Amino acid sequence: MTTVGPDAGAAATAVRPVAPWRQVAIPTEHGGWSLTAEPVVLGLLVAWSWPGAALGVAAMLAFVARTPLKLVLVDRWRHRWLDRSRLALRIAAVEIALIVVLGAVAAATSPNGWFWVPLAAAAPPVGIELWFDMRSRGRRLVPELAGTVGIGSVVAAIVLAADGSVALAVGLWVVVSARACAAIPYARTQVFRAHGRTVTLWHSDLAQVAALAAVVAAWMLDAVPFAPVVAVLAVAMFNIVAVRGPVRRAVVIGMQQMAFGIAVTVVTAFAVLA
Repeated sequence: MTTVGPDAGAAATAVRPVAPWRQVAIPTEHGGWSLTAEPVVLGLLVAWSWPGAALGVAAMLAFVARTPLKLVLVDRWRHRWLDRSRLALRIAAVEIALIVVLGAVAAATSPNGWFWVPLAAAAPPVGIELWFDMRSRGRRLVPELAGTVGIGSVVAAIVLAADGSVALAVGLWVVVSARACAAIPYARTQVFRAHGRTVTLWHSDLAQVAALAAVVAAWMLDAVPFAPVVAVLAVAMFNIVAVRGPVRRAVVIGMQQMAFGIAVTVVTAFAVLA
């Protein structure tokens, strides 16, 4: 008699094919969820409004829509049209339509119609990211930084949609973008170290210094309180020391940076509301 143990069941699960729609619709960049959620959460904590909530949902949906849109762009760039291309196009079309509807809801209900300005300002960096995506080079440093700055504009849009001040909107955009732009080079350097690749530590160090300088500038211009400066300084000091310490697994690095992102978001929100 043949018995099937837990190992056989696990093996069967391991080789089970992933549903096609998951391959074209679900983002594989785990860190991207956090980098997208941080400006959304910060904006809604500081300046809650229903128009802002609509923009927040649209931002998260835009992150999800990037996956099928990227597949369509890649396949068109390579002069091919596959079954996955058609499926990705349908999914992207639905998601983009929903984003447009959410944007229209925000425009119709917001007391400040200028919330679209930071979103328009973010179009060039988002375009840079998509251009690299189209050529299957989206994991390089430039598109990752550009996309991060672009999605950070959501916090400014949410604040303006709630009729918040322009200075605060720009200041919070600086905070979330600086925090994320410091995390990305650090994480890349650590992953490269884990894979035994040659690294230049000053790239990560420079990102920490630049992030801190940006937040300090926002504070000196009275755009944000001093607490975000302290939070970003603490994260920068950790990153500068940790990048010279023992090599960590990618999942550990990702969880650390996610925790730092949450901490900076919460500290900043409490400081603004205090």
